[in-house]
Amino acid sequence: MDFYDVIATRRSIRSYKPDPIPLPVLERILEAVRRAPSANNKQPWRLVAVTDKGKREQIAASGSYAKFLSKSPLIIVGVGDPATAPDRYIIDTSIALEHVVLAATAEGLGSCWVCSFDEKLVKKLLGIPETMKAIAIIALGHSQDAVNVMGILGKLLRPSKKTEELFALHSYTRVWNGEEYDKLPPE
Repeated sequence: MDFYDVIATRRSIRSYKPDPIPLPVLERILEAVRRAPSANNKQPWRLVAVTDKGKREQIAASGSYAKFLSKSPLIIVGVGDPATAPDRYIIDTSIALEHVVLAATAEGLGSCWVCSFDEKLVKKLLGIPETMKAIAIIALGHSQDAVNVMGILGKLLRPSKKTEELFALHSYTRVWNGEEYDKLPPE
């Protein structure tokens, strides 16, 4: 799948088939993560893959918006290392997790970011050292629905903002104007 198709088709999926993710597919996703950029290439993360149903159920029960994690065949917990990159471990771990999401989409899998969970419980269940931080969880699996009706409805009810609402030119308060950008003289 073309990169821009991946961006255009990625949706947050919260309903999964129970089918496991084939190992070759998961290995390609992990390779994409291994290549994720990080400040000074410190890669201050470790991703913990969880297929154990009991652990997924406990993690799912710990967050208000995490209940569907119990139905995902695989969750990936992004763990950041503050000692390795004190000012950047959250950003770098988040970049790695977004590589999971984009690679999963390219593989035809559904995914969803989850930040609603009890970090202490997750760390205890997964044996994560006290010095590390559980940043976010990614649910992965084959979408239960051939068409993501809820995703489509969500985009209709809450469409993405317009470009001029998200970008500025030369100043925070100056609205983006592609025509103006295109007319800028080279420096």
